[in-house]
Amino acid sequence: MSSTTHPATPAHGGGLLLFRYSGVPVVLAPSWWLGALAVVVFYAPLVGTLLPGAGPVASVLLAAAFAVLLGGSVLAHELGHCVVALRLGLPVRRLRLFLLGGLSEIARTPRRPGHEGVIAAAGPAVSILLAGACGIGLLVMPAEGPVWLLVLECAFANTAVAVFNLLPGLPLDGGRMLRAGVWAVTGRRGAGTRAAVVGGWVVAALLVVWALWGVTQESPDRWLRLGVCLFTAWFVVAGAGGELAAEQRRSWPEGLRLADIVRPVLQLPAESPVADALAAAAGRGVVLVRADGVAAGLLDEVAARGLAERSPFSPAELAAEPIRPETVLLAAEPGEEIAERVHETAAWQFLVVDDEGRPAGVLHREDLRAALRARGLD
Repeated sequence: MSSTTHPATPAHGGGLLLFRYSGVPVVLAPSWWLGALAVVVFYAPLVGTLLPGAGPVASVLLAAAFAVLLGGSVLAHELGHCVVALRLGLPVRRLRLFLLGGLSEIARTPRRPGHEGVIAAAGPAVSILLAGACGIGLLVMPAEGPVWLLVLECAFANTAVAVFNLLPGLPLDGGRMLRAGVWAVTGRRGAGTRAAVVGGWVVAALLVVWALWGVTQESPDRWLRLGVCLFTAWFVVAGAGGELAAEQRRSWPEGLRLADIVRPVLQLPAESPVADALAAAAGRGVVLVRADGVAAGLLDEVAARGLAERSPFSPAELAAEPIRPETVLLAAEPGEEIAERVHETAAWQFLVVDDEGRPAGVLHREDLRAALRARGLD
């Protein structure tokens, strides 16, 4: 699975840092251990059936190996997403393994349906290749012994990861592929998201039906199936709801122009008295420029008022908010990209520049929210 995330979230999120791939931290969440323990508890009794003669210790060790192989399969799957996203120029904030699987947290929404589709397909493709390699191994080795069982476990783990993630509903990879397809056909990402969210609801409903069917038929694994399916269905429904909410945050009303809500920009020397800078602003965005021509930042009006009350002749630069790459918006960017960036960035004002990098205005978060609220989108 892949996901758009909020950059303000801590990179490790309390998990164990395993390693970094191209600067992307790979983190093992605490909940993964719970999942691994559950695999050992429920799988160990089956080892004796698959490998007659295995004692209790061997059964536990082989069950633990299966848990590790399942985690490794999920890791390979997520690395597939990560590699392709990085190749397409999309930053990946972290890769996280947790109770129900893994997540490649892509920090920016793909701008093309083809990019969305190929990133989503990369994970299942890796899982299918690994399952196929293990299947070939099973064909050429004797069907006995712990090594054979480990290869069988690896084949099963990767097949399960691929099949589950190909189900056509968000937040699964199959749902992202469905969204990309609808997006490509209709030209509207929102339409693809809504279709894939419905797919997620259908997947969750089928999981619940399958679990209840096992209970009514008194299947030997009915209670395990019920617990796993109900938990997975909840995960799918919650993920689909999160995707729908994220899509709504990206919405940009038809007819709204960025120029209609940005404030005019005024450039002032960074050493200007803060009281004078406030008076000159008069509702405009203020870029403070040092003597060497380098921008010191945007005037923070709240901080400037406090400074002006204490020391009105202090340099306005002392009340400047640094201009960071994520707080610079291109005037030519699609509205959906601007709405998403503003929502995900911890800042209250953004510098808007034209195609040549010249300041074209300042966008305040509240001005955008007010415009969206007036059109029923916030």
